[in-house]
Amino acid sequence: MRIFVAIVLAFISTAALADSTGDRTPTATDVITGLYAFSRFQQGLLESTDLKGNAEVKNLAALRAEEAAKRDKALKEIQDAIGTEPRVSKISSAGASLAEPEDADGPTYIRSFYAAQIPEYDSAITLLERYLRAPDNSALAAFAREQLPTLHTQMKDAERTVTDK
Repeated sequence: MRIFVAIVLAFISTAALADSTGDRTPTATDVITGLYAFSRFQQGLLESTDLKGNAEVKNLAALRAEEAAKRDKALKEIQDAIGTEPRVSKISSAGASLAEPEDADGPTYIRSFYAAQIPEYDSAITLLERYLRAPDNSALAAFAREQLPTLHTQMKDAERTVTDK
């Protein structure tokens, strides 16, 4: 049941990250907003594992939060250069927490930890891929091309871990 709750929370967070633009190509503002929301999700995972979780998930959550902070710093520079502001309502609503299974050190917790990440990665990847079809800013397009391989690898790692644990 708690895994189901974690997946539902991840889905709700994904809805906040998902671009509401329908089929139109996302703008630089849409991408910056979506990536900030993704970063907040990753930092939220760290907060969730601070109270419950084993060393594996705590270490990975800390690594992802650090990567999110670096991504945010690079995004801030691009954001300042193009003079855009992200939509705060989407960023602040994207925080998801991980449900706390009874066995915080067991495979159930580890699976739920990784399972919660998969739809978030998928949304971020889809957003970047859609943006790259017709980017409106060359610096952000370069940033998106740089981020995609890393995000794909991290999503595949999460999917593999869910299957293996």
